[in-house]
Amino acid sequence: MSEAFVWPVRVYYEDTDAGGVVYYANYLKFMERARTEWLRALGFEQDSLRERWGVIFAVRSVQADYLKPARFNDALQVSAELVEARPASFSFVQRVMREGVTLCEGRVRIVCLAADSFRPQAVPEVVLKRLREVG
Repeated sequence: MSEAFVWPVRVYYEDTDAGGVVYYANYLKFMERARTEWLRALGFEQDSLRERWGVIFAVRSVQADYLKPARFNDALQVSAELVEARPASFSFVQRVMREGVTLCEGRVRIVCLAADSFRPQAVPEVVLKRLREVG
C-alpha cells in the first residue's frame, strides 16, 4: 500500500539478554518506535490524537519471525510498511534489518480505540485522508 518508512535504532546493552543478543521482546519495542515515528512523519502525534479526537492506537495482534540475532551496539534499520488501512484498524509489515539483512520480520495489526472507554472507534477522517495520500 505504501513505501516502507525506515527508522534507525541502535542496540544498547539493556536490549540484550544473558547470551548477548537482543531479547526477543525488544524487537517489538523497536517496531513500535518505527510506527510511532512513521505516524509523526505523517504529521500526527499520539498525544495530540488523544487530546483532539479522543482516540488511541493499540496493538491488536502481532506475528513475528526471528531469523538472525542482533547484538549489542548493532546499528539497525526498522521499517514500517502500511499494507492495509480499514476504518478502525491498520496493518503493517515490519522488518528489523542490519546492513540490508532482515533479522526479524513481523506483521502488526493496530486498532483505533476511544481513549475513555477502550472501545473500537473509527480512525479520524483526517488521519485516513493522510494515509490515502501516502498509500
